[in-house]
Amino acid sequence: MSLDHMKSVDIRTVKPEDVADIQQIKIDAALTQQEMRKEFIRQVGNPYCFRVGKVIVKAAYSGDGVSLNERFEELLLSV
Repeated sequence: MSLDHMKSVDIRTVKPEDVADIQQIKIDAALTQQEMRKEFIRQVGNPYCFRVGKVIVKAAYSGDGVSLNERFEELLLSV
């Protein structure tokens, strides 16, 4: 599956059993950051569409280097 195809998946048509549940993903903390990313991609399949339990999630990545934690902190501070 190409990167563009992974990004364009319509979550309204995704069957829960067809996407990885990230709660089941286990990654060895002894790996390097790059190895950890590769292992995550290997296990999740599509990093743009996955499950958290029964909830299907479609993710978008900004590519600006800001972490999810930093974005979440910004969100909390803006409320």
